Amino acid sequence: MRTLWLMAMAVVCGAAADNRPAIVCFGDSLTAGFGLDAGQGYPEVLQKLLVQNGYRYRVVNMGVSGETTQDGLARIPMVLAEKPVIVVLEFGANDGLRGQPVANTAKNLARMIEQVQAGGARVVLAGITLPPNYGPEYIQRFDSMYKDLAARYKLKLIPFLLAGVGGNARLMQRDGLHPNAEGTKVVAETVAQTLRGMLKK
Repeated sequence: MRTLWLMAMAVVCGAAADNRPAIVCFGDSLTAGFGLDAGQGYPEVLQKLLVQNGYRYRVVNMGVSGETTQDGLARIPMVLAEKPVIVVLEFGANDGLRGQPVANTAKNLARMIEQVQAGGARVVLAGITLPPNYGPEYIQRFDSMYKDLAARYKLKLIPFLLAGVGGNARLMQRDGLHPNAEGTKVVAETVAQTLRGMLKK
């Protein structure tokens, strides 16, 4: 009985011990680490980078593969439950790949941004783009959506989360949509560079 009590106390104390401010990485498969081994997603690599550079934050991976902006909007209460100081918001790719109206995607992203900001967290908006077969007009409206939202809500913007990775076969998985383990390191560094001016040591 005493052993069980000690184990339970260890779990409780361990959970309570991590009082570092939370950075929530919130998105779809690009955040979740689709096709990668455990610990290889960009949020996990980002956590290591922050620790190596002396930043005391805990990074929470709240990515779910296949989700649209509508799905993300439904999960905002879970994000806010982490009491984050920063949310890296990465959604829209699955909306675009399904050809959904850009106006609807933008509306859902705007509602997510508003709710996160109302919860007291800062938002970093991570943009993504679409394959060329979706047509220049649709892609232009899709790409502009992120810039417009960042300007409207005064957000830090990562124009293209896969910058330096997308289109590079050496850094992408065979599907051409998701980074491999090496590509994810580049993604994590891109996010880290964006965050540095927002973090305290």
